[in-house]
Amino acid sequence: MKKITGFSLILFLVMWLMPLDVVADNTGGDVNNDGEVNIADVNTVIDFILGSRSRQSIDVNGDGEINIADVNAVIGIILEGTSVSEEHEYVDLGLPSGTLWATCNVGADTPEDYGDYFAWGETESKDVYNWDTYKWCNGSEGTITKYCIDDNHGYNNFTDGKTELDFADDAAYVNFGTSWRMPTWEQACELVEYCSWTWTSKNGVHGQLGTGPNGNCIFLPAAGGRWNQSLYHVGSWGVYWSCTLSPSYSIGSTSNVACCLGFYKDDIHWFGNDYRFFGFSVRAVRILQN
Repeated sequence: MKKITGFSLILFLVMWLMPLDVVADNTGGDVNNDGEVNIADVNTVIDFILGSRSRQSIDVNGDGEINIADVNAVIGIILEGTSVSEEHEYVDLGLPSGTLWATCNVGADTPEDYGDYFAWGETESKDVYNWDTYKWCNGSEGTITKYCIDDNHGYNNFTDGKTELDFADDAAYVNFGTSWRMPTWEQACELVEYCSWTWTSKNGVHGQLGTGPNGNCIFLPAAGGRWNQSLYHVGSWGVYWSCTLSPSYSIGSTSNVACCLGFYKDDIHWFGNDYRFFGFSVRAVRILQN
């Protein structure tokens, strides 16, 4: 991480943080309309003020870009004094987009570890995975409270038009650091298309080995998935979330399902989507620095 310069930017952020703390006890402050007053509202306000892209020449998170992620990194330092460690290994597979993929799942220490399981849009693992425990609904798939484009499935006909996860709801961003993301649908499709895949095992763990155009490899363990209190299909298939809400109606509506990459022993493909409450794996991506 580069040294932060520009006291004026930090002072600017502090000035905005202070009034937001005050209004948290009042009726205002929920500027992104997610039902909460938190750091995501700070991001929304600053993003609007700066015209969606910071013009301060401070690449705080070292990802080669100057944008709201750098603002978020500074806020994290101001509030907590430290930032999430971003020293995670990644592999350059020679993909056309230049996307770098982490070598381990979020929550894992080695490529063959299963790591943690996340419901889509949640950033912590838990004991029970169903609609009753899902963060972004009121107990059913017809009561979605965030990331909803279908009023038939929104709580009291709620819609917000959001089709990709905010940073605050991205398990990779929250757990790996501000230069990491859950992959978009396009990035994961690119991974499938441009790599050649082989079912294999690594230290006794089954999974898919992908070889990129440049000969480098990535291993995705067959970690299975969680539903209710159980873990299913470990060792025989794996499912990895993207940050993208489903674009198709193959399962229910576009609002109760999200895009995910899935594979069996002899097949790796896009399932297209699956229910948002399921607990699946997350493999982070990092964009190639300029």
